[in-house]
Amino acid sequence: MSKSDTFENDLLKLIFQATAIANLADNASSSPLASLFVSLHTGDPGETGVQTTSEANYGAYARATIARTTVGWTIATNTVTPAATISFPASTSGTNTVTHFSVGAAVSGASKIFYSGTVTPNIVVTSGVTPQLTTASTITED
Repeated sequence: MSKSDTFENDLLKLIFQATAIANLADNASSSPLASLFVSLHTGDPGETGVQTTSEANYGAYARATIARTTVGWTIATNTVTPAATISFPASTSGTNTVTHFSVGAAVSGASKIFYSGTVTPNIVVTSGVTPQLTTASTITED
């Protein structure tokens, strides 16, 4: 079963920009998420995975914190992209080949994944390399 394009956009705005869906969902709570956390993966975390599933582990790696606002994310028809390049810490050791990314609920640990996708081209991370997701990185709701 499919969702309407309007509802898909509303859903993306609710998750990524904390914009209420009138008469259905809002961001009012005692402590709503103010940010989302982007992680890098060396394999597809899949639909049953969490943010630690195949998560990158090079030296100095950490998830990126992105505001749940229009400053953090851009939404167009059924698609969300970072509003600016997302830079992760430069590697201090180790080698990882980043093939996927995910967006989830926590800065660390086995938190739920809201969305995940492929990184194309893959990023080979070695010492001194700073992995980045650009504004061309997309998540599609369909």
